[in-house]
Amino acid sequence: MSAAASDTPAAAPPPAAPSGTSAPRGRPWQDAYELLSSMRFAIALLTVICIASVIGTVVKQREPLNNYVNQFGPFWAELYGKLDLYTVYSAWWFLLILGFLVLSTSLCIARNTPKILVDLKSYKEGIRESALQAFHHKAIGHLPQPAEQALNEVSALLEAEGWKAKAQIRDKGTMVAARKGAANKIGYLAAHGAIVLICLGGLLDGDLFVRALMWAQGKSAYQGGGLVSEVKPEHRLAADNPSFRGNLMVPEGGRAATAILSMPDGVVLQELPFDVELKKFIVEYYATGMPKLFASEIEIRDHETGKTHAATVKVNEPAYHRGVAIYQSSFDDGGSQLRVRAVPLSGSAAPFEIEGVVGGATTLSNGDEKLNLEFSGLRVINVENMAAPTPSGTDVRKVDLVASVQAHLGSGAKPRGDKTLQNLGPSFSYKLRDAAGQAREFNNYMVPVELDGQRVFLAGVRDTPAEAFRYLRIPVDEQGGMDGWLQLRQGLADAGLRERAARRYAQLATPDDKPQMGPQLQATALRALTLFAAAEAPATGASGPDGKALGGLPALSQFIEREVPEAERSRVSEVLLRILNGSLFELYKLVRQQAGPPVPEAGSTTQGFMTQAVLSLSDSMFYPAPVLLQLSEFKQIQASVFQVARAPGQSLVYLGAVLLTIGVFAMLYIKERRLWIWLEPVHNGGTRVRMALSCTRASPDTDTEFENLSKALLKDAPAS
Repeated sequence: MSAAASDTPAAAPPPAAPSGTSAPRGRPWQDAYELLSSMRFAIALLTVICIASVIGTVVKQREPLNNYVNQFGPFWAELYGKLDLYTVYSAWWFLLILGFLVLSTSLCIARNTPKILVDLKSYKEGIRESALQAFHHKAIGHLPQPAEQALNEVSALLEAEGWKAKAQIRDKGTMVAARKGAANKIGYLAAHGAIVLICLGGLLDGDLFVRALMWAQGKSAYQGGGLVSEVKPEHRLAADNPSFRGNLMVPEGGRAATAILSMPDGVVLQELPFDVELKKFIVEYYATGMPKLFASEIEIRDHETGKTHAATVKVNEPAYHRGVAIYQSSFDDGGSQLRVRAVPLSGSAAPFEIEGVVGGATTLSNGDEKLNLEFSGLRVINVENMAAPTPSGTDVRKVDLVASVQAHLGSGAKPRGDKTLQNLGPSFSYKLRDAAGQAREFNNYMVPVELDGQRVFLAGVRDTPAEAFRYLRIPVDEQGGMDGWLQLRQGLADAGLRERAARRYAQLATPDDKPQMGPQLQATALRALTLFAAAEAPATGASGPDGKALGGLPALSQFIEREVPEAERSRVSEVLLRILNGSLFELYKLVRQQAGPPVPEAGSTTQGFMTQAVLSLSDSMFYPAPVLLQLSEFKQIQASVFQVARAPGQSLVYLGAVLLTIGVFAMLYIKERRLWIWLEPVHNGGTRVRMALSCTRASPDTDTEFENLSKALLKDAPAS
């Protein structure tokens, strides 16, 4: 309401303090109270919380530190870590801001509630009649009825229109004060109260209780690894913890009763008042390979009573026991059993079998070097988009571990409209870790995949988790396996077989009319095979940046650049590649004669095998492992990942959400209006009427409402 509508004279300023006296005590506290309870302070806090929430959404929370180092670099990763940007919602500064917001909003409510309650009870009927002229919405008219009858008609009209009115009889007339939409003020209290409840619920359900309990009981975060049962009591919280939220992983057929709570500096183990046993895990997939349903059939056994009961937990359908909610969060491998065939890539060692479980480890010996083999995962379904065209006319001199496979597999594919979804079958991943602790990750498919018309086995490798897998493509022989390729690779490492293959190639390729070319062709073929096999010393052959002998197609390319003039390199490259391909085919026939069934007759299938074999052999020279693992058998064991939570603040958050909805609706869609009607008797027995209306938010609806109201009241009487 404008100042002109007030019937109370403006308050006089307080008298100045006499000269020589000090300001009243307590002024700093009063200033602090004014600041904390002000709207500008609350808005500033809300702005900071919004910015922090954006950071918490953009930056993945609670990831391993190495992931942040790879993403931001060492300097910024360390700086962001000190600012707790990787654990925003449990950071001390975020909780402090949240606490100040609760305090500020509570003080604001306490400061304004008495005024609002007084205003709700007041009709402001004491306003002066002359002040009505200052309102934007106003009207003046005359009624032929006497003042008493006019008052009755006005009261009946206001009641019919839903107005609550109160009349004040004065010497010169009667002031009727009415109001409508008082719920707008209730909306203010509801919205501010909702903010307090939601923030309190967030504080109760956050890490605040856990940290306070750890401090009170002398607990600390655990930063090591190993089995849950081996973690000491100083890193465990009792089952009566009033508030916590953690993860619980249970394999099929197993049970667990200890949840893991992630903290900024490690983890804390939370004992549960019950055991959870996973009877069966159910998962269904879409055609794209994405899971569309996963659920867990569990049995809960109470520690105190020993009673058990069954439950089914689905996404958004939790189970409850002893005040703890059990949510279906995700699923993982529960220790699947694997049998793999290990194929040595160097020397003539025979393949051997290895058995292990996902999550387990064993040791491999590479001469004097020991490698730790860690089985890290098993995926039974791998649905990939196989619609991408692969580049044609690939220059075989350019070698990498999969130039074209990344165009097919999801890890390296670019978005495109056409889709040909195909299940590539099971794959398993593992790591090879050296004595220095450095590890490479490998991902190999169990069955061959058809790419570019050629069936190949895929063996992936990457140096860091931030990279996509690079795939070595091993061609499938006529028996459906990789033995033909492995035999060719082992034969390539045999100097005697290389010499025999070069001799046989020279005999077949030497023209009958030019027998003198035979020795030269044999020498060239032998040199090409030797370079390709990286069998020359670095001093005489091609070498890489590390000083070791360089093999494969890069070795031939480096040899041509070093020995052949630039003008002749293109022609010599074509000739040398043709000789290499022919020599390798002769070598393949030799090793197949020694191993068993001979090579099938030359045709498109054999030609396709040899074309891919040359590329694959070249790539394998740079395969960063002495052994290739091929999955033979597996027994999948699923594990269900539950989120277990005891959330005392959940009810406060729900109540706050309801109040916030009511408050926002009331403040946005309910307008408070106040109406004053002054009825003054005139000498001819009629009544002079003056009316005015005020509204919290002016709108075209307000104009229409006042116009209709004045017409209904004044009827045909003249109005202004």
